[in-house]
Amino acid sequence: MKVLVVGGGGREHALVWKLKQSPRVKEVFCAPGNAGIAALATCVNIGAEDITGLLAFAKEKGIDLTLVGPEAPLCAGITDRFQEAGLKIFGPSRAAAEIEGSKVVAKDIMAKYSIPTAKYAVFTRPEEAVVYINQTGAPCVVKADGLAAGKGVIVAMDKETALDAVRSIMVDWDFGEAGKLVVVEECLVGEEVSILAFTDGVNVVPMVSSQDHKRVFDNDQGPNTGGMGAYAPAPVYTPTVHRQVMDEIVVPMIRALDAEGRTYRGVIYAGLMITAQGPKVLEFNARFGDPETQPVLSLLETDLVEIIDAILEKRLDSIDIKWKKQTSVCVVLASGGYPGSYEKGKVIKGLDQVPEDVMVFHAGTAEKQGDVVTAGGRVLGVTAAGPDILSAINSAYNAIEKISFEGMQYRKDIGYRAVERLQ
Repeated sequence: MKVLVVGGGGREHALVWKLKQSPRVKEVFCAPGNAGIAALATCVNIGAEDITGLLAFAKEKGIDLTLVGPEAPLCAGITDRFQEAGLKIFGPSRAAAEIEGSKVVAKDIMAKYSIPTAKYAVFTRPEEAVVYINQTGAPCVVKADGLAAGKGVIVAMDKETALDAVRSIMVDWDFGEAGKLVVVEECLVGEEVSILAFTDGVNVVPMVSSQDHKRVFDNDQGPNTGGMGAYAPAPVYTPTVHRQVMDEIVVPMIRALDAEGRTYRGVIYAGLMITAQGPKVLEFNARFGDPETQPVLSLLETDLVEIIDAILEKRLDSIDIKWKKQTSVCVVLASGGYPGSYEKGKVIKGLDQVPEDVMVFHAGTAEKQGDVVTAGGRVLGVTAAGPDILSAINSAYNAIEKISFEGMQYRKDIGYRAVERLQ
């Protein structure tokens, strides 16, 4: 079969890598792809949000299955468009993807169906949000309602930061249309965990748990990013927590979406905080997470195409999904200055020196005159598996020593919470 993967980051590189392992897959295309993906698939110069262009390409090439990585095309209705044209596509509908496309929609559904999450209030005017923050104080979390590339969430430890966040979102329009509405939430305390699950709209099968490291610097310092690394599984996610999460959060959300006429098929992502009162939802995403996908997929034994087929044919309960009994760690190498402004076009050296058992997933890279160069904020995701967390961490960081580019920055403590729990 011919497969098209939509997107061009580390998550999409991991998806292409996994799809290529299926005996059923003969050819993979990726739009737009990157320099690393180009070694495995044919990259096509069509943007991930150019739904009309992607649809025309899929028809012209006779694509048998399209897999969507990023949230923007899902929220714009790519799945609906492809299905209307009679093409097979993996990803939730526009209505279902609104759990990521609108924080307000997600919070209102959770409130209606008693799914545990932070207390919240929604505002259409900045002055109302200011009055509320002045009354309730800090810490709190201020969120732009719409898509903001993972940067529209501000954790405010003091009132001034919260008020600045409201100004940034609703007055200065730093996130554009995403800031029409703002959500102000209580600040949950605990340890974060990411749960990705496959669902056909009725059956729900969780993947191994993972933990993302959102802040740019060691010890969770500095501004939030799209994610500086992740590992799987996460020790904080015990069997007891797992039962709670499935019974009180993930399965109820799939049932709630169905009841709301938003039947969800694809991968659902629950970003959770494990609080003293139990697990609570920070956010839902409508797709594979990035960088969680890199370590999680590296532990998946079952053919991804078989899982996707079972979901699209609404028979997810008919297959047995198997995982390696290992731990996997992904460390993101980023451009100097990220998540602020950064330069592109820096030559990346040493990729050919990385051991074969370590996978380097490309995120923001391009090919220029025979060199692989930086082309984004997050550049590479060095991913290694091992029998335990310490061996996986050591393998990843030993491989990183082989790689260099001007301004390269990365966290030295990915997986530290798992190590602390071991000790």
